[in-house]
Amino acid sequence: MLNYLAAALPAGTSAAARLLALQCALRMNTKMQVRLTRGMLRSLGLNATQGPWRELEHARWLRTVPGNTSVEAAELLDAALLDQAPARPDRMCAADWALRASSPSTAGTVEPLRQLASVYLAVHAEPEAGKGVSEADQMARSCGVGLAALPTLLAQLTATGLLKSWQICSNSGDLHWTLARGKEIHDTSHQRATAGSGGPFAGRP
Repeated sequence: MLNYLAAALPAGTSAAARLLALQCALRMNTKMQVRLTRGMLRSLGLNATQGPWRELEHARWLRTVPGNTSVEAAELLDAALLDQAPARPDRMCAADWALRASSPSTAGTVEPLRQLASVYLAVHAEPEAGKGVSEADQMARSCGVGLAALPTLLAQLTATGLLKSWQICSNSGDLHWTLARGKEIHDTSHQRATAGSGGPFAGRP
């Protein structure tokens, strides 16, 4: 789903809107409708603003519909989502996994960009060793930042305690990293659903 969103959303989409889109895409029903509780949005730091919703509406990716005092509701507009997503029970588990991966206790921050980067790094890492590899430009696209800004972001995540080490290979452009807390988020099946078919666990049992 991260790979899909990197291609489907405009390049300038904010990290907050991308975090919201990830939860919407993973939690939608078969009619492409989604209801997100305000408690869940609060855990992502997205309960106090309508900005991310407006961004996704402006991108014609979703349309908000009337909810209530405890729920935000929307209808997703990109039919390609139905081809990207696994079965709904798996998607719901992946949504909960992504929520934990982006939580302040895991990411060490409530800043949306670092939260989104935390999900990306966790989902592309081996669950036991916490070691991961990805194309650096793919991570930049998924997080909605320029490639030149990626080292600063990774340094910030090292400072918050999420990353133990990282390196971008100048020849290949590959990013290698080790999570400081590699064993805390360990469910590989949920990682697969969040990463999408192009993730590093594709094809593994």
